[in-house]
Amino acid sequence: MGEEFAPKESELSQVYREGEVSVQIDIYEDGEGGWLLEIVDEFNNSTVWEDSFDTEKEALDEAMDALREEGIATFVGPVQEVDGNW
Repeated sequence: MGEEFAPKESELSQVYREGEVSVQIDIYEDGEGGWLLEIVDEFNNSTVWEDSFDTEKEALDEAMDALREEGIATFVGPVQEVDGNW
């Protein structure tokens, strides 16, 4: 059996804060030479980008652009049930 892949977290992973609201920007290896991006809010909800990035810096730049353009509120909030569906 091969070794189980344990992704390495980037040193660029960080907390992003706007006023009283913060999210965790997680950047980690995908096991294929790329970097994955995830933003996690205080409720442990997560937004994950489908495509990987060539570098850690590209992933961080994408996160910062999204947070600035869309606003942190887009990435924060409890999951809400709508009409019996999640």
